[in-house]
Order: sequence, then structure tokens, then C-alpha cells
Amino acid sequence: MSDAFLFAILLLSPIALATPIVIAWTIRPGAEWVRKLAILAVIGLGISLAVASYILYKYTFIIPISGEEYHRIVIPWIPDLGLYFSFIIDELSKVMGFLTAFIAFIIGVYGLEYMAHDYRLGFYWFFFNLFTASMLTVAYADNLMCLFIGWEGLGIASWGLIAHWFRDDDELTFVGYTGRRVKGIKMWWVPSFSGYRAITTVRFGDMPMFFSIAAIYVLTYLLGHPTLELSQIPWEELLRFIGPFGTFTLLFMFLLGPLTKSAQLPFTDWLMTAMTGPTTVSALLHSATMVAAGAYLFMKLTWYIGINTHWKFFEIPGLDAVYVSMLFVGFVTALVCSFIACGCLERKVLLAASTAASLGLMFGITATAYWTSMISPEFGMFSVMVAFWYLVTHAFAKACLFLVAGHLIHVTETRFSVGDWKFTRTTPLMTWAFIITVIATTCLGGLPLLTAYWVKAGMDAVIHGIAHVAEHLPEAYSIAVAAFCLYLLTSLTYAAFLAKFLSLNFVKGEHPHHVHAHGGYVMAFGYSVLGLALIALLITYVGGYTHYFAEFIHHGSEPIAVAIGLLCLISYLVALYRPRIQALAKVGEVLHDRLYLPVFCDVVMGNIGWGFAKGFWGVCRGIDWWAHNGMIRLFKWFSNLVRSIQRGYLSVYIRIVLGVILAVTLIFTITYFGISLT
Repeated sequence: MSDAFLFAILLLSPIALATPIVIAWTIRPGAEWVRKLAILAVIGLGISLAVASYILYKYTFIIPISGEEYHRIVIPWIPDLGLYFSFIIDELSKVMGFLTAFIAFIIGVYGLEYMAHDYRLGFYWFFFNLFTASMLTVAYADNLMCLFIGWEGLGIASWGLIAHWFRDDDELTFVGYTGRRVKGIKMWWVPSFSGYRAITTVRFGDMPMFFSIAAIYVLTYLLGHPTLELSQIPWEELLRFIGPFGTFTLLFMFLLGPLTKSAQLPFTDWLMTAMTGPTTVSALLHSATMVAAGAYLFMKLTWYIGINTHWKFFEIPGLDAVYVSMLFVGFVTALVCSFIACGCLERKVLLAASTAASLGLMFGITATAYWTSMISPEFGMFSVMVAFWYLVTHAFAKACLFLVAGHLIHVTETRFSVGDWKFTRTTPLMTWAFIITVIATTCLGGLPLLTAYWVKAGMDAVIHGIAHVAEHLPEAYSIAVAAFCLYLLTSLTYAAFLAKFLSLNFVKGEHPHHVHAHGGYVMAFGYSVLGLALIALLITYVGGYTHYFAEFIHHGSEPIAVAIGLLCLISYLVALYRPRIQALAKVGEVLHDRLYLPVFCDVVMGNIGWGFAKGFWGVCRGIDWWAHNGMIRLFKWFSNLVRSIQRGYLSVYIRIVLGVILAVTLIFTITYFGISLT
């Protein structure tokens, strides 16, 4: 079986097997036999998982610093212009592809029960599988245009899924308190508007990203070898060619796409209101697709710039400004969104804020490669791998918690969890969900010896690595101190809101008015598998199966890592016991309003979107007027002019010829004397 055929199966099987469902649903909406076709979509996801698993276990690389070992699959597109559909299997993509396929398949199984009675089932499965196929394209793509096709597929599918319940007729699907306003600004969002918010915000970053890809192609063409292959672009030569300002402009425009897609400040709020979509969508969007795509792309860009420059970022003028920006945008987003999560009372919105915080950590830690690579190329590569394996840990835990949240909403018929110091009735009815939530929150919270602890020990190491290059870069010490403070506060706050989620839903939450705990076995299977995957990941880390995991164990034994882990444990236990503090109710209200970031998203970003729309509408009207009126009037005027000249009198033609001769003579004379004077 050829590699090209293998990738065709991987990427097209989810879409191909979901298409009959949407066609049948269009013909016979709501028919029972059509609902049973949903299994086809899950089979398509299973086929992709099988192929991704084969790729994961077939390709094992030993990664040299001077040139990474990888396997490329190239399908000709426009070879004369250096354009191909190309995919790459490397240390990052083989794991990311498997992670995406595995989590999508498990969530798909969960969705068979969760979405069984939905009123748009055909469209749901089509967009869900398109979402997965698009992320798989992003995970494996080497060609930037090929990647951008998957990137835009994610945007289209996310719009369809976030606005899935477009009727806006069920308060259970809203975000915020219905009817609430702050200073006249509406503070609740319905599915149809949330889908609009998501796609307009993401589009703000996608357009500069597209133009930067075009600029990369033009620049490589000028350098004599036009290419858009991420692994083949001569990054060092290209960035030196355009200089410091050009480097910052080009890469910042490119990274605006990942920043908006991964909901980094100030583009964070669309991610919170994206919770109007089905829980299966929230779980997939927040774990291994869409928002993870931005952080993953930044890691991959850093990976190949590092390899191309032999991990000597500091020798390329302009890269320092790019990586300082990414470092602080990431860490500030992590801290701000951690605080927001502490104030949220909506189950899924709390988890959404925590996702933005985690993605901020991924951006910040990846950016440390600029400084750690000064110590050694291996240490620079380690920075990227720390961020990547945190992405993997976060994906399993967050998918698990979202599926638990969906089951809770299904059982209690409310999206809120409000503590009132009573032992919630939900726990004895959902004991297994309670156990899985304990596993997920403790494994993600950085508590000692559990899964995320080992990755966060790596984070401690790379942040301290920044300070070690202060003798070469005096400002590095200040950057390291600021980054460490932001990281420490984020870690403590992160552990606290995870404990709050556990406590308000299973320990000290209010008694739900309605409890329908019948069924739900397929849903329970979904989050159980993901919870057990976290345990398997812990065993992988502790076992030290690769050089990176052995490094995690080494750094996890450092006193600073142990101290931070113990502080996270204390924060977790305190929040578990006191999930809400009444004296801070006003602060909590501001945090629940997400520090009024919705104003930026709705007023500023919304008006920018409408401004562009009105501008393009004006251009379209201008073109329409020119085609139907202006051109006709111009021809009519020119025709009348010609007719006024063509009278048939010789004297008229003589005057015209003499006038032209006089004008030419005058122009020639003025030009001649002007040249003579100079």
C-alpha cells in the first residue's frame, strides 16, 4: 500500500462515511433508520485511528540535532512552481495525529448516545468528522498551503458545530445568565451568535497568516528555491535576507493565526461562548483539535526553525522580539484565564477558561527555546518537547472532564454548579464519573508524582534555563524572573479551579432539582477510557521510555519542582474544601464576567468585522455600478465626443491635426530646455 493511498484513507474516510448520513437526513429528517446511520461516522473515525496507530508504531526516529530524521509523503500539485500536497511524519506529527484520531474516536462513541435524539443529526456528524479530518491535515501537513486548507476546514467546521443548535430555543445551550446586562451590554450568548463570534475572531488572524504564507513563497522564490514545505524552507537564509524588522513582521503575521485560533489574549472570549455547542464538540475542540492547532503549529514552526539554524535562534536578528512576545502573551494569558476559571460557575465555561490558560503555558514554554538553545541544542529541543507533552497530557484530561461535564448537564438538566455546602445528590448516582473526575483533576493539576507533575517539572527547568544565559543576555534574568512568577501563580490557581470543579459538582454542590441518571453507559465508557489513558500516560512518564521522559524524571526530583508540586497540592486541597468564598463574591462576579473581555470581542472585534463587511459591500456596489452604469455612461460620452468631431468638414480635421502638432512641439521644446538647463 502506497503512502499516498494510506494518507487518502486517513483523511478522507471520516468525511466519506459521514456524507451518506447528511444526505439521508436531508431526504428523511428524523427517520429512525437515518439515526442508526450515525455508526457510519464513528466507523470512519475508527479507520482514521487505525491508520494513525499504524503510522505511530511504524516510524521510530532517533533525532539528531543537526538535521531531524523524518519521512515525507509528496503528492505533485503544481511542481513547476514548487507546490505539492506534502505530509510529514516526524516526532511531533506522528503523536499528534494519533492523539487527534484517538480522542475523536472516543468522543464519537460518546456522541452516539449523547446526540442520539438531536434534531440536526446528519449535519452534526458531517461537521464533526470534517473537524477531525481537518485537524489530521494540520497535524501531518508539511506544505503550508496544504496546512492552510486544513486550517480553514477547522474554522468552517467549528462554526457549524458551535452554532449547531441554531434555533436558540433551549436555555440549556446558552452561555451566561439569560437576560443579564452589564452597563447595557448583553452578557448572555446564544448558539447562533456564538458561532458568528468564533468565526469572525478567528478570521482576524487567518488573513494575516495567509498573506504571510504568500510572502514566504515569494521570498523563497527570490532566493532561488521556491517552496512552502515547512521542513524545507531555508529559514536562516530567509530571515537574514529580510532583516530584523522583516523577520518580526513576517513571523508575527504568521503567528496571528495560531494566537487567535488558540484564544490567546486579547482574542480569548470566543472560546468561552463556543460552549453553546454540544459537549462532544466542546471536548473535541478543547482537547486535540482547533485550539490545540495554534499551539501545535507554533511548536512545529519553532522545531524546524531550530533545526534549520542548528538551534542558534539568537544568531538571527529579529527572532528575539518574536519569542519575547510569544513568551509573555502566553504566560499572561495563562494567568488571566486561570483567574477567570476560578470565578466561573458554568461547568463548561470554567473548563474553557482553563483550556485557554493551558494553551498559554504551551506558547510560553515553547518560546523558552530561544534562550535554552543557548545552553545547548538539546536543551532547546527539550523546551519544545515539554510544551508538546503538556499538550498531550492536557488533551486527555480536558476531553475527559468535558465528557463528564456533558454527562452532568444531561443528568441534572443545568449547566451551572453552585455550591451551598451540601453533599450533592449527584455523587452516589454517578460514582464512576466522580472517580474519573478525581483522576483527571489530580493528574492535570500538577500534584506530586501524578501525570502533569513530571511535565511541569520540565517547565520549571526550562524557565530556570532562561536565567542561566544572563551572562550572554543581561535581560534574560529579568525575563526568567517574570516568567517564573507568572508560571507559579498560574500553577497554583490552576490546581485551585480544578478542585473547585470537582467540589462543586460532586462534593459541595447544591442538590440538583432534576436528576435523570438512567442510561449514560456509553457516555461513561467515553470518559472512562480517557481517564485510564491519563494513568497510562503517567506510567509512560515514570517509566522513562525515551530520553525526554528520563529528563522529566530527573527534573521532577529537583527541590524546586517538589516544592511547587506541594504548593499545588495545598492549593488543590484548600479549594476542594472551600470552593467558594462569600467575602470575594464581588471579585468572583467580575471574574465570571471574564474581566469584561466580551466587550472587546463583541464591540471591537464585531465592529471591525462589520467594518470590513461594509467596506467589501461598498466595493461590490461600486463594481456593480461601474458594470451597469459607469461603463455605459463612459462609452456614451466617448461616442458623443467622436460624433462631435466627425462632421465631414476638412477645416475641422485640419484644426485637430494642427492642435496635435502644436501640443507635441510644445512638450518637446519644454523637455529639451529642461534637459539643457540641468
